[in-house]
Amino acid sequence: MSKPKMADPDAGLFKPGAKLKHIKTGGFYKVLLLANIEATLEPAYVYESLQSHDFWVRPQAEMEDGRFELIEQ
Repeated sequence: MSKPKMADPDAGLFKPGAKLKHIKTGGFYKVLLLANIEATLEPAYVYESLQSHDFWVRPQAEMEDGRFELIEQ
C-alpha cells in the first residue's frame, strides 16, 4: 500500500502570503500555507483574518471554488 502524497505547502492556487477577499462577507485574509487535514489527508489552507488575527483552516477545494478573490498586491 502506498502512502498518500502530502500537500506541497505552496502548491495551491493561492500562494503563502497572498491576500484574499471573501466575496460574501468582504473580510480580508492572508494565506499562510497549504496543509493536510489529519483525518482525511485532504489538502487545506491555513489562513489568517487581517481584521481579528484569528487563524482558520478550510479545504483547498472549498477555498478555490470562487468564494475568495485574490487582491492585487
